[in-house]
Amino acid sequence: MNQLAQRLTPLVRYLADERAHTGGWTPGIRTDEAALSAMTAQDLWALFRAFVNTREPIEPDRGWLKDQDALLHDIIADWGITAIDDACVIPSATDPRLRLWRGDITAIRADAIVNAANSEMLGCWAPGHLCIDNAIHTFAGVELRLECARIMREQGTPEAPGRAKITPGYNLPAAHVIHTVGPIAAGHPSDRDRKLLTSSYRSCLDLAVTHGLHSIVFCCISTGVFGFPQQEAAEIAVRTVRAWLDRHADTSARADQSGEPADPDHDSTPTTPTVIFDVFGEADEHIYRQLLGIPGNQAT
Repeated sequence: MNQLAQRLTPLVRYLADERAHTGGWTPGIRTDEAALSAMTAQDLWALFRAFVNTREPIEPDRGWLKDQDALLHDIIADWGITAIDDACVIPSATDPRLRLWRGDITAIRADAIVNAANSEMLGCWAPGHLCIDNAIHTFAGVELRLECARIMREQGTPEAPGRAKITPGYNLPAAHVIHTVGPIAAGHPSDRDRKLLTSSYRSCLDLAVTHGLHSIVFCCISTGVFGFPQQEAAEIAVRTVRAWLDRHADTSARADQSGEPADPDHDSTPTTPTVIFDVFGEADEHIYRQLLGIPGNQAT
């Protein structure tokens, strides 16, 4: 048994024992100590991910939580962390405020990454599902679902499309996660869907500036299972972000020209965040390269 398997085994055993008491999804295989000790690290990771994906937002044992945090931190570090100033994060040729990166959004170090959430705001519950919501919750750790559940209890209603919420990033390299619910277009977006997608981008940017964030990484909101066509969604994303940045720059310029002396301890002038569009597939990368004026021969 390798080191990763040794670290995963007690984490999975705890989750299996917990599930036996709480009920809910079970893997349909033996999870006793002998069975777990015979599994590969890959099998144990798949089992760990499935259990946390389907875990109710309840407080775990503090010792287990400490071990989970250490494991996720090390896994992400081993896979490699990208900073927004790395060479692979390419500035737009036509607008230096915008950048493009192709990679795993859970591996980028920024002030915030954007999660394409659903109206429950509790993450994806499908075991091992390869959506961004699932990945972000998996690698952030179970604390993220706990915090989202707290926010939603206080709100008392499902999250409406076009709005956004902010949480810590927990074990992610990103300091925060901004969660937004995009419209469900099912391949044929209406004018309302277009307005809601625009609102999602604006809401995320508004939260970023409210919290003084200097960088935000957008996923391709609504283009997955929500079915918004990739080309049109990207056009809305770039157009909306540019317009928001332009308006914000005008506000900052007016503040600078007000004639009031600056107070470095109480500077209320918001900062303009650097915006990175993160894509995962080749088709989305091609679309964003065209929109941002980035030649196709630059490696991401």
